[in-house]
Amino acid sequence: MKNKETTGQAIARSLVENGVDTVFGIPGAHMYDFNDALYEKRNEIRFIHTRHEQGAGYMAYGYAKSTGRIGAYTVVPGPGVLNSGAALCTAYGANSPVLCLTGNIMSHLIGQGRGQLHELPDQLATMRGITKVAERIDHQSQTGTVMAEVIGKMLSGRQGPGAVEAPWDVFGMTGPELDLPETRRAEDPQVNPDNIQAAAAILANAKNPLIMVGGGAVDAGAEVAELAKALNAPITSHRSGKGVVSDDHPNYLNFVAAFDYWKDTDVLIGIGSRLELEFMRWKWLPKGLKVIRIDIDPTEMVRLKPDVGIVADAKAGTAALSEALGTTGSAPRTKEFAELNRNAKQRFSAVQPQVDYLNAIREALPRDGFFVEEISQMGFTARFAFPVYGPRQYVTCGYQDNLGFGFNTALGVKVGNPDKAVVSVSGDGGFMFGVQELATAVQHNIAVVAIVFNNNAYGNVLRDQKQAYSGRYIGSDLTNPDFVKLGESFGVKTYRVTSPDGLKLAVSEALQLNVPVLIEVPIEKGSEASPWPFIHPTPPAG
Repeated sequence: MKNKETTGQAIARSLVENGVDTVFGIPGAHMYDFNDALYEKRNEIRFIHTRHEQGAGYMAYGYAKSTGRIGAYTVVPGPGVLNSGAALCTAYGANSPVLCLTGNIMSHLIGQGRGQLHELPDQLATMRGITKVAERIDHQSQTGTVMAEVIGKMLSGRQGPGAVEAPWDVFGMTGPELDLPETRRAEDPQVNPDNIQAAAAILANAKNPLIMVGGGAVDAGAEVAELAKALNAPITSHRSGKGVVSDDHPNYLNFVAAFDYWKDTDVLIGIGSRLELEFMRWKWLPKGLKVIRIDIDPTEMVRLKPDVGIVADAKAGTAALSEALGTTGSAPRTKEFAELNRNAKQRFSAVQPQVDYLNAIREALPRDGFFVEEISQMGFTARFAFPVYGPRQYVTCGYQDNLGFGFNTALGVKVGNPDKAVVSVSGDGGFMFGVQELATAVQHNIAVVAIVFNNNAYGNVLRDQKQAYSGRYIGSDLTNPDFVKLGESFGVKTYRVTSPDGLKLAVSEALQLNVPVLIEVPIEKGSEASPWPFIHPTPPAG
C-alpha cells in the first residue's frame, strides 16, 4: 500500500526529481504546507529566504541565467506574485527557466470576488501574461502531471519562465503517494537541408558576412567559431550573447568595431539572436543586405523575416551550415578584425570614468568570474567595454532593462556558482531597490562583491533632462545614505574607494575574503561621459 502525501510534498518531490536543489522565497500562510514540505526536503533542497519577493524572483533568475538550470522561487499569491513580477518579466525577455511556485485563495472562492486575503481577480491570467506557461493544481492527484507539463514547456525550444499555483486548501490535501511522470521536453525542430543549402548558396557569394550571436547560442560557441573560420567572418554580440565566443577569439569583434564593419556587410547571419543591435540600435541597413537566421523559435522568422530562415537549435543549425560550406580557402582576415577592435577601443576609451573603472574590475576578476550588469552608467558602458571570456559569465536583464535587478540577481548567480567569483555593478539608484538583501547575503553567506557607483542621481534621467529638457530636473536627484555605514550596519565588509587603482585593489582583496562585500565608489554627479553614442551610433551620411 502506498504512503500518503500532501500536494505540497508532491511538489517538493517533483522539484528534486527535476534537479532543483535551491528554492528562494518567503514563507506565508497560503504556502505553509508547501513550506513544511521544503523543510522535510532540507537535505536535498536549500531554502534561501529573502527580505522581499522581488529579491526571491531575481535570485532565481540569476541562478537560472548563469547555470542554465531551473531557478525556483516561492512567494505568497497576490502581492507576492506581483512583487516578483519584474523578475518574471526579465526571465521571459531573457529566455531563462525560472519557476514561480505560489498559492491562491481557497479553491471554492476563486473567481467569486469576495475580497479574500491576497486575492487577485484572475491570478492565473496575470501570471500567464508574463510567463511562457502557468497552470493550477486543483487536486492533489494532478500534482505530478501539472509539474511535469509546466517544467517540460519551460525547458522546450526557446526557454522561458513558468508558474504553478495551488489553492490554499489544496496544498495540504492528502492522497496516495503519486507516481511522478517523467518531465519531457519537446523535440527540437529538425534542420531543413533545403534551407541549409539556400543559406550556403547566399554565403558562397558573400564578401563581408557578419555573424551575430544572442543568448540562444549560449551552448553553441564552438560551432559558431567553426562557422566563422569557414567563412573568414567576424562574430559580434550585444548583451546576452557576450561570451558565447570569447572576446579574445581572433574572429570576435566588439560591437563598436562591428558597426564599422557593418557598413560593408553584405550577409548578416543571426544565431539565437533577436538582431536587436542591427535592426533597433544601429537603425541602418547596408544596401542589398541578405539576412540568414538560425533560431529555435519559428515566430522569429515572422517577427523579423529573413531571406533564409533555419528553424533549429543553434548548435545543430550552425554545425549543419558549416558542414555545407566546407572551407573557403581564402586568407584569414584576423589582422583586419584586430585593427577594427583596436580602433574601436581607442575611441570608446573616452567614455570616462566608466572605462577605467571597468578595466580595473576586469583585471581583478578571474577569467571565469561572473559580471552582473545593472541599469547604470557603468552597466551601459560594460556592454561594449567589458571583455567576457565564456558563456553565461555576463549576466544581463535583456530587453526589459529593469532598474534594480543587478545586486539581487548577483546573489542568485553566486548561489548557483559557489566556487566562482561574482561581481555586480550598480548605480546608487538601482542598488537601493534591493538593499535589504544585504541581510540575505549575510545570513546565508552569499559572497557577492557588490560595487555601487554613487553619483547621487538617476544618471541617465539626469543627463536626458539636462540635454533634452533644458535642465528642467524632476525626480532625478537622489539623497543617499552613507553606504559605508549602511553596509557595516548589516555586518558586511565595506570599502569606499575613489580611483580605478583603488577599486582594483579592493575587488582583489574582497574576492579573497569569500564573504559578502560592498564597495562604494563616489562619482561626481553628471560627470560621466555618455555611452549612448556607441550603443546608438549615428548612421553614415548619404
